[in-house]
Amino acid sequence: MTTNTVSETVSKIAPVAIDRVALTVRDLDLIGDFYQRILGLDHISGSGEDLILGQGGRALIELRRDAAARPYPHAAGLFHTAFLLPHRDDLGRWLRHAHARKVRMSGASDHLVSEALYLRDPEGNGIEIYADRPRASWLHDGDRVVMDTLPLDLASLRRAEGHWTGAPEGTVIGHVHLQVGAIPEARAFYADELGFDVTAEIPQASFFSTGGYHHHVATNTWNSAGAGMRPADATGLAELVLAATDPAASRSGRSVDDPWGNRIRVA
Repeated sequence: MTTNTVSETVSKIAPVAIDRVALTVRDLDLIGDFYQRILGLDHISGSGEDLILGQGGRALIELRRDAAARPYPHAAGLFHTAFLLPHRDDLGRWLRHAHARKVRMSGASDHLVSEALYLRDPEGNGIEIYADRPRASWLHDGDRVVMDTLPLDLASLRRAEGHWTGAPEGTVIGHVHLQVGAIPEARAFYADELGFDVTAEIPQASFFSTGGYHHHVATNTWNSAGAGMRPADATGLAELVLAATDPAASRSGRSVDDPWGNRIRVA
């Protein structure tokens, strides 16, 4: 970790978005194949010990091999990486693709601001595939975005025309949801120090963004209440990379850790 303060690193670059997520994996070939075959990501580069996947030349996921790493499901780290598709029809096409390949889903929700499908990769890393509703339709309660978790209209989604042929142009990581040890400390870091706006709060979870988005980062304690520092030999999150919309102010390459050792880097 650098000696630069968090505010020197990130708070002056808002608004920001998610650039990519780096994961430590035990079986690079297995996980790489999953993200390409099931999510439709493109191979961008790889050395045999790491693999970068994305869409249209834009890196979204970096996989780093560590055969000695271990899963710690109740530790701080990644809850899910959320891939934002450009259109609702893309989500419907992916749903049919996943069903045809017998992908085991772990959830499906209407969040009012978005529609989302959930699954896990073969090493247990959480994944969300979602499409936003038009921003003009989002509801607000003061400075907070109104979100909920309601049943998703799967039948309507499945009626999307066309076939899934891979992650469509414009696919990005819309947000990342993290496991942390305590919500007050998470808010102090991501809002007070990192400079994100708090957009929503529910029991055991807080949501943060810049630029009025519903959330770029979320933190929860649903599986990790009371967690301490993230184990050094853990599989899962290796690094969350942020991208500034103002490159002149990006302070590129700076890294900080949250109170549980989740690494945040400015690209």
